[in-house]
Amino acid sequence: MSAVLRVGRQVRWYVRELTDEAAYDRHVAHLRAAHPETCAPSRREFERMRTDRQESDQRPGFRCC
Repeated sequence: MSAVLRVGRQVRWYVRELTDEAAYDRHVAHLRAAHPETCAPSRREFERMRTDRQESDQRPGFRCC
């Protein structure tokens, strides 16, 4: 049973990294470690900031549409 759980955790980790679902968790961990006085944004605020930053990037070919 433990091997099945271990494989399940590894698959979950891989999928979260592949889809960048873990970006918010990394951001919050960074804020807590480097800037403990700063309040972490909500997940919705984080996703909005990330989307705005991606859409404002002027590099050619960076966006798909």
